[in-house]
Amino acid sequence: MSRNVNFDLSHPLMEAGLESPADEEGVHDSFQQLIAEHSDNGAASSALELQQLQSDLDEESRDNEPLSGPEHEHRRRQGASDLECDGGEREMDPIQGEGWSSDTLKILSSMPSRTIGRNRGAIISQYCNKTLKLRRRRQTRPSIRDFSPSSRPSIRSYGMEGDTTDAEVSKRERLVNNLQNLPVSDRVRMLRGMPLSVAEKKEIRNLVMQKEKRILSNKKLSCCSQLKYYIIIAARKSWYSWLSFLHSLQPWHTLLKRVSGRFGTGVLSYFLFLKTLVFFNVFLFLVTGAFLVLPQAVHPPYRDMTSFSGLELLTGAGSFSHTVMYYGYYANYTLPRRSRDEGGGQNASTLTSDSQQFSYNMPLAYFFTIGMAFFITCIILVYSMSKTFGQSFRINKSNSILTMKTFSCWDFKVIKKKSVQIMSENIGTQLKELLAELTQKHTKSTFCKRFCRLMVHGVAWTICIASTTGCMAGIYYFSEFIHKDLQQNHRNLDPLMKEAKLLSLPTVVSVINLLLPALFNLVGWMETYESPSVFAYVAIGRNLMLKMSMLGVLCFHWLGRVAPEYKSIGLTCWEDFVGQELYRFLLMDFIFTLLDTLFGELLWRLFSEKVLKRKRKPVFDIARNVLDLIYGQTLAWLGVLFSPVLPVVQILKLFLVFYIKMSSVMLNCQAPRKPYRASQMTTIFITLLCIPSLLGASVCVTYTMWSITPSTSCGPFRTLDTMFKAGKHWMEILEKDNPSLSVLSKAHTYFVENPFFLFVGAGIFLIVIYFHSQVVDGQRKIISLLQDQIQNEGEDKKFLINRLQSVHKQKQDAGKRLKSQDSTC
Repeated sequence: MSRNVNFDLSHPLMEAGLESPADEEGVHDSFQQLIAEHSDNGAASSALELQQLQSDLDEESRDNEPLSGPEHEHRRRQGASDLECDGGEREMDPIQGEGWSSDTLKILSSMPSRTIGRNRGAIISQYCNKTLKLRRRRQTRPSIRDFSPSSRPSIRSYGMEGDTTDAEVSKRERLVNNLQNLPVSDRVRMLRGMPLSVAEKKEIRNLVMQKEKRILSNKKLSCCSQLKYYIIIAARKSWYSWLSFLHSLQPWHTLLKRVSGRFGTGVLSYFLFLKTLVFFNVFLFLVTGAFLVLPQAVHPPYRDMTSFSGLELLTGAGSFSHTVMYYGYYANYTLPRRSRDEGGGQNASTLTSDSQQFSYNMPLAYFFTIGMAFFITCIILVYSMSKTFGQSFRINKSNSILTMKTFSCWDFKVIKKKSVQIMSENIGTQLKELLAELTQKHTKSTFCKRFCRLMVHGVAWTICIASTTGCMAGIYYFSEFIHKDLQQNHRNLDPLMKEAKLLSLPTVVSVINLLLPALFNLVGWMETYESPSVFAYVAIGRNLMLKMSMLGVLCFHWLGRVAPEYKSIGLTCWEDFVGQELYRFLLMDFIFTLLDTLFGELLWRLFSEKVLKRKRKPVFDIARNVLDLIYGQTLAWLGVLFSPVLPVVQILKLFLVFYIKMSSVMLNCQAPRKPYRASQMTTIFITLLCIPSLLGASVCVTYTMWSITPSTSCGPFRTLDTMFKAGKHWMEILEKDNPSLSVLSKAHTYFVENPFFLFVGAGIFLIVIYFHSQVVDGQRKIISLLQDQIQNEGEDKKFLINRLQSVHKQKQDAGKRLKSQDSTC
C-alpha cells in the first residue's frame, strides 16, 4: 500500500540522492537539448517509441498488487542495481528505497537530475553533436542527420536503462575525433561543460592528446613551422615564469597562510589590514617623494647645518629640522631659481620674475600634492570599502560554504610537504569556524535574565565612557600645563631638558593607550558575550572611542593653542614643531607596542607555563591591535602636511610591527577557544580607516590650509595669509601674463576657493557609499527571495508527488471495486 512522501532535505537518503557530477543548470539544459534534438529525428520512430513506452505504462497501471510484496522487492533490488554509481559507492537508489508506486518511480527516474551517471552515452553523443556543430562553422562537414539513428540518444535512455558498452565506446571514439579537430579553446570549453566525472574528462583529454601526438609525429614540419612552434613555446614559458615571479613578489604570502591555518580568519584579518596600510603609505610616499622631496633635495636651500647627536632619533628635532623631513625646509620660490635671501620680499618677487621660463613652483606643488594625495587615497579607500562590503555581506550560508570547503577547496598543484601541511591546517581551521557557526544556538532567555544582561551592559558602557572622558580631560589639562610651562620657561630651559619635557605628552598618551584597553577587556569579560565576534566588535567600538577622542584633544592642542601662540613659546616655525610632535607620537606608539608584546604576551606565557603550570596561552587581542594600527595611520595622515617624509617612518614601523607581532603570535598566543568566522572584519577595518581616520585627518589638514596663518619665517607659504592662497596667487600671475586665461582664474575662484564645492564632493562620496550599500542590501534581499523560491519549488515537488500518490491509490481502489463487482456478477 502506498504511503506519504518524506521530503525532508536533511534526510541522509535525500542528501545521497542529490549527488551530481555537474552543476544543475548545465545538466538540465543539456538534457533539454537532447530531448529537443531527438524530437526532430522523425515522427515515425518517435511515435513508435512513445507507443511502446505508453504500453509499458498501461501494463504497470493495471497492476493492482500492493507495493510491499516479494515481487516488488525483487523489482526494487533490480532497479537499485541499475542506479549504481561507477565506483559502487551506493548499492540502492534512495528513490527505490522509499517504496513508492511504479508511476512515481517512472516519473522520478525520468528527471534529468536522476539520469546523470547512467546516461554517459547520451551525454557523450550530445557533446559529439556539439563538436560537429562547431566544426561546421569552420569547414563543410556531413550533417548530423546523415549519421545512423543508433548514434543518437533515445528517449528510452532517460528511463531506467542505459546504453550498452559498445555503443558508448563508439560514441567516445567519435567524440575524440571531433574534439581533436577543434581549436584548443573550444576543446577546453567543451570538456569543461560536459556533465561527466573528472576521471572521464581526463581520459577523454588524454585520448585526444595521444591522437594529436600520433598525427604530429607522422607529419614532417618545415623549418619555419618548427621555428614558429619553438618561439611560441618559449614565449609561453617565459610568460608563465614571469607570472610565477610576480606571484612570488607578494609580501608575507606564506606567513599569512600559516597564521590563517593556526589561528583562523580573525587573526588573519589583522595582518591583512596591516599589509593594506603598508600599501597606502607606500603610495603616499611615492607621491610626496616624487613631487616634493626629490625636487627640493635636488635644489636645496642655503641652511646652516648642525651636527648629529643621536637624540634626534627620539625627539625628531635637532639636525632633522634642517632636512627635507619637515615643512620648514621647503622653499617658497620656483626651484630652478634659488634665492640666497630667505626674506619674504625677494622670495615673493621670484614668483613673478621667471614666469615665461620652465620652472617648478614649490608652494603650488606643495599645496596640490598634499591635496591630490588625500583625494586619491580617499577614492581608493571608498572603492576598497565598497568592494569588501559587497564581498563580505554577500549571503553565503554556512551549509553551502561547508560543502565547498569540504569537497572542492584542495589545490592539487600543492606538492611540497610544508605547503601541504599549511594548506591542510588552513582548511581544518576554516571547517572548525564554519561548524562553530552552524552549531551556534540562540537560546531564548527569560525577562529577568534579559533585564539583568541589559543592566550589566549599561554599567559596562558607563564605566568605559566615564574612563574615556576622564582620560580626555587628563590629556587636555596635561597639554595645557606643558604649553604654559614652555611659555614661562622657554628661554631658561636647556635644549635637552626642553626636548625631554616634550616627550612627556606622547608618553602619557601611549600609557593610556596601553592600559585603558585592558580595562575594556575586563569589562567585556564581565558581560559574558556568547559570540566571540560580538565581543570583538564591541571591543573595537570602545577602543575606537578612546583613540579618536584623544586624537581630537591633541589636534585642538596643536591647531588651537600651538599654532596661534607659537612665538610665545619660543618657536620660529610651528609647522616643524607639530611635525616633530607627530614623529614623537609615532615613535612612542611603536615603543609601547614592543612593551605590550614583551610584557603582555611573552612574560604572561612564561608565567603561565612556569609558575601556574598551565598550557594555556594568551589569545591575540584583535580589537586593540587593529585600533593601534588605525591610530598610528591617523597620525601619519595628520603629519604628512608638516612632515612629507613621515610616511617612510610609518612604513618602517609597520614592517617591524608585522614581524614582531607575527613572531609573538606564533610563539606566545593560542587560537581562540571558540572558533568563529570573521567574514566581515576586513570590511569593518576598512570602514573605520576611511570614515573616522581619513575623514578626521582630512578635516584637520583642510582646516589648516584654509584658516590658519603659516609661519612667517619658514616653509613654502611664509609670505601668504593662508596656505590656500598659493593657488590664488598663481592664478593672479597667470592671468596677468596671459589675459586670455582669465576664465581659469574665475573657475578657480568659484570651484576651488568656495568651500561649498568641498562639502559637495564629500557629500558625493557619502552618497556613493550609501547607494552601494543599498544595492548590496537589495541583492541580499533578492538572494533571500530566490532561496525561498527554491524552498517553495521543493514544496511544489512534494505536493505533486503526493497528488500522484493519491491518484495512483484511487486507481488501485477503482480497480479493486471493478474486480469485486465482476466477481459478484
